[in-house]
Amino acid sequence: MAVPVLKPKAANGSADGTDRSSSPSPPHSPPSPRRNLNAPLLRRRSRSKSQSQPLAGMLLRRYLRYLVVLPLFYFSGLLMCVGPFSAFLRQASPPGTVYRSHELFQKLWHDIEADNQTKIELSSVWKQKRRPKPLKPCPNTTAVLSHDQEVSSFSGYLIVGANGGLNQQRAAICNAVAVAGLLNAKLVIPRFEFHGVWRDSSEFGDIYDEEHFIATLKGHVEVVRMLPEEVMKAYNHSMANIPNIRVQAWATVNYYLEEVYPVLRTKGAIRIAPFANRLSMNVPPHVQFLRCLANYKALRFSSSISTLAKKVVSRMIDNSSKTGGQYVSVHLRFEEDMVAFSCCVYDGGDTEKVEMDLLREKGWKGKFTRKDRVIRPGVNRVNGKCPLTPLEVGMMLRGMGFDNNTSIYLASGKIYRASRHLAPLLKMFPHIYTKDSLATADELEPFKGYSSRLAALDYLVCLYSEAFVTTQGGNFPQFMMGHRRFLYDGHAKTIKPDKSKLVLIMQDMSISWGDFKDQMQAMLVESDRVGIMVPRPRKSTKKASIYTFPLPDCSCLQKPQNLTLKAR
Repeated sequence: MAVPVLKPKAANGSADGTDRSSSPSPPHSPPSPRRNLNAPLLRRRSRSKSQSQPLAGMLLRRYLRYLVVLPLFYFSGLLMCVGPFSAFLRQASPPGTVYRSHELFQKLWHDIEADNQTKIELSSVWKQKRRPKPLKPCPNTTAVLSHDQEVSSFSGYLIVGANGGLNQQRAAICNAVAVAGLLNAKLVIPRFEFHGVWRDSSEFGDIYDEEHFIATLKGHVEVVRMLPEEVMKAYNHSMANIPNIRVQAWATVNYYLEEVYPVLRTKGAIRIAPFANRLSMNVPPHVQFLRCLANYKALRFSSSISTLAKKVVSRMIDNSSKTGGQYVSVHLRFEEDMVAFSCCVYDGGDTEKVEMDLLREKGWKGKFTRKDRVIRPGVNRVNGKCPLTPLEVGMMLRGMGFDNNTSIYLASGKIYRASRHLAPLLKMFPHIYTKDSLATADELEPFKGYSSRLAALDYLVCLYSEAFVTTQGGNFPQFMMGHRRFLYDGHAKTIKPDKSKLVLIMQDMSISWGDFKDQMQAMLVESDRVGIMVPRPRKSTKKASIYTFPLPDCSCLQKPQNLTLKAR
């Protein structure tokens, strides 16, 4: 619509544009017949003022179009995001962020099925090219652990609460032994804290051999089953009355000597909970030795666990006749709680989201629904934080050269949507066994409902496998890799895939089976390179975990002869 142009008035209301202000000025002269020289200038000024208004109208009309069009573009963009173009936008996600492994499996299955030539000889995976160094004597734990001479005398009783699952509790026990030796305290048999996720009410004696634990540590750290009567009487027979010290994570030796020891001397007994990671890895050799002694010698599984584990290992060997009694163990972390905790997306859809949200709320009570919590499944997958599915593990192993005659022991809890996710793995590896398939229902009955005891069974069967495959981080694979290195002179075949690279390969729908195999075999070579460990001093000032890298710190506890897998 055209904007009407009005003739502007002068400042004093005159229409001719002349200045009629009230400021003092000489009186006007009568009209002169002579030509007024200022008239053209006045006319030009008048025209310029009268033309300014049409120019403003033109500008308004021009930009009015943009004011109408820009909102239309904005709302169109919103419609595209939720409309038929949304599928296209999802396809543009960064590489590796979307789970498409099942699609790749369907594409390559005929090639996988036809290719059954193994490049892995399980009988040769334990060949050690480097000669281990001679064993050194163990340090003297009776040496004074501090410049403070008072530490050389009995200081009190140490009570710790071991939290978490089987191997997190194991770390707490070993650290407690080291701290008790450091402070010259008597260690009360650690108690296990009940957790809503693992829901295992087992006590120390249900999982470990108490008698063996106490006897092995004798002469290094005194262990008692309970506090003496006089101490309990001093605290009104209530453990809650004993002072509980909140120790910082990865606390140093000096921290314990300066902060914890004075309280222990004064009170006679202290509690420390939680305790899993409350001692630094960088400690003096005689303190480190106590940790080694506890983990590799003193902690022996109870007779009920070890007896059944021997039966399961024997049956696993019998079922592996096609590979000479040798088998591969896979620690598959694809249980419901693990998938929920990882915040990763697999099948997608409302059903999976509802299931995962309920599991997170049940196990972690609002941890994942805080306002400051940002969940990015795609980023988790690219960063290698998503648990591998059974399908992905099977494709990886077949690509690395394990054929379908390979016997596999699956160490796992209840697999999420097991019938759906295990089917592809069974197609690739028909000879798959678990503790449930190798042990009878009567043999497993005492273990039902006790996740730590079931995990201990898996631990022992994996310990004696020719190759161990870890698919997710955590305490179980770290302790397993370290224990196997300790038993077999520093080297034990462990396959630890690079999951950040693996997710990129698994999403490449154009890859051929030959190229996939090349990628997997290169990944296996790299895994072998970083997995070999021989006794050698570490140059880094930051100590690595002795639970994962036990040598050379724990080498004095090894047997002189080389152990082999057949010496079961």
